[in-house]
Amino acid sequence: MTKTIFVVDDSASNLAMAEEALEKHYRVITLSSAEKMFTVLKKLAPDLILLDIAMPEMNGFEAIKRLKAGDSYAEIPVIFLTALTDSFNEAYGIELGAVDFIVKPFSEAVLLNRIRNHLLIDDLIRERTAQLRERSAQLLERSEHLVRLQNGIVHTLADLLESRDKNTGGHIDRTSAYMKILINAMMARGVYSGEMAGWNLESVVSSARLHDVGKIVIPDSILNKPGPLTKEEFQKMKTHASEGERIIDNAIKQTGDAEFLRNAKLVTTYHHERWDGSGYSYRLKGTDIPLLGRIMAVVDVYDALASERPYRKALSHEDAVRIIMEDSGRHFDPAIAEVFYEIQGNLPAAQVK
Repeated sequence: MTKTIFVVDDSASNLAMAEEALEKHYRVITLSSAEKMFTVLKKLAPDLILLDIAMPEMNGFEAIKRLKAGDSYAEIPVIFLTALTDSFNEAYGIELGAVDFIVKPFSEAVLLNRIRNHLLIDDLIRERTAQLRERSAQLLERSEHLVRLQNGIVHTLADLLESRDKNTGGHIDRTSAYMKILINAMMARGVYSGEMAGWNLESVVSSARLHDVGKIVIPDSILNKPGPLTKEEFQKMKTHASEGERIIDNAIKQTGDAEFLRNAKLVTTYHHERWDGSGYSYRLKGTDIPLLGRIMAVVDVYDALASERPYRKALSHEDAVRIIMEDSGRHFDPAIAEVFYEIQGNLPAAQVK
């Protein structure tokens, strides 16, 4: 396909010389001013522009600034065709985005070779850019597919878990929704925002669905007991945090240390730790508890309080929030509990009267 070259110069003789040199090889459009070039550009984009610098009304430097300022013309290679030979003008032109300078008067051979080389470079760049865009699109499609697959597996596993645990129906969906609301509010208020910088919120929220995955190994007789647990049964129930950690660790060994699994390990392992150090499984204290575990602790306990169990009725939203705040600084990170209190009205349970 024949390439199109714009030659922009206020000298009729220069336009004629350039056209004569190029017309056997390219489609040549000669234009006597930069203003006329921009008028034609609205209808036709060339493959390369030969642009004079010293022109009235709009000189070549002003013209290239305008070309490079807009998305429509920024990628068109520009060669300055000029009698200005000092190094300052050449350096300035290159800084503005020109790919080359050709000094007038020019020879036909020099003009053709320079244009041929820059068109070849431009073709290679466009080809490589197209390849990179195609590859990026393929990677994005693959990534999206993997995310859908990941989410599908997580939802299936979560549904399997809840089908066993007759006492906590809907707990996983609710805590995931609460966690998203709470994290957004923390970010908006700058609470631990530095630590959360770079978090993929959707990945974090999805991973939170696995926080009770360790309950898979808890016997049904304990998991679905219709009354309070004995001391021994409660000790067995507490192992679901360490068992969940083991399960996620095995998944990491099999599939790699993906961000999603790292997040899942944090919420699974640490959501029963307490701010005062009296929790389990590691009895961590304060900010030694990973942030995801501290956030999960608040929404997990809130949902447990506000949900009905076989051995007690659900507490009201107001009573559940009150208990969370009473345990701020003992069970819960006080900064997170404060944000939770501030946004309590945004929780779905608060809107059900």
